[in-house]
Amino acid sequence: MRIIADTHCHTIASTHAYSTWMENIHAAKEAGLSYLAITDHGPTMPGSPGRWYFKNLKIIPRQVEGVFLLTGVECNVVDFDGTIDYVEDEHKNLDWVIASIHSSTLLTKEAPTVESCTNAWLQIAKDPRVCVIGHCGQPKFKFDYERVIPEFGRGGKLVEINNNSFHVRRDAVINCREIALLCKKHGVRVIVNTDSHFATQVGHAGLALKMLDDIGFPEELVVNSSVERFRQYLKERNIHLED
Repeated sequence: MRIIADTHCHTIASTHAYSTWMENIHAAKEAGLSYLAITDHGPTMPGSPGRWYFKNLKIIPRQVEGVFLLTGVECNVVDFDGTIDYVEDEHKNLDWVIASIHSSTLLTKEAPTVESCTNAWLQIAKDPRVCVIGHCGQPKFKFDYERVIPEFGRGGKLVEINNNSFHVRRDAVINCREIALLCKKHGVRVIVNTDSHFATQVGHAGLALKMLDDIGFPEELVVNSSVERFRQYLKERNIHLED
């Protein structure tokens, strides 16, 4: 199995990433990708892009170097009510919205519990703006997987299998495997992403793909494992790149 789209990538606009749009696009072409989404961080993340960055993404062409481009954001979950830092006037025209929990962007002093994290994800499962549930395997933010994973499926969310977790969140890998097994059990679609912070990572998701292969994960549930499946999801989201 391979991926034909990488839909979680960062640029120097996030300030803790180190490549430009064009460097990422060129890397996507070299990796044989058909689609690339750039998803710099929402405003709660320290060092995130300014408001005009997102408003002006309308200037980005739909295709560069043969790679179709999606404009996106990695929104931060800021509380356990499932609030995300989606800024309506800045983000409303973006194609791709990831929701992720980061310790540095929670605006509540409440310590995370399985119950509170479960509530947050249940609310996000119903949020029509969100496409992807980002790297949700961190032990600190463990939730009731059996209860929530089917709700992600019912809400049309793609559960991310994040290759970067195998490098920088290694304590999450066992949970990533459990989440993937439950997606397999309940027929919930996933998307394999790199969460690239440097261009050489774009399109290279070997560790995540190996884990899916090891558990016999059905390829038809991996949305970005074929152009046809990815196009179908874009159609569901009313995203038109190739018109």
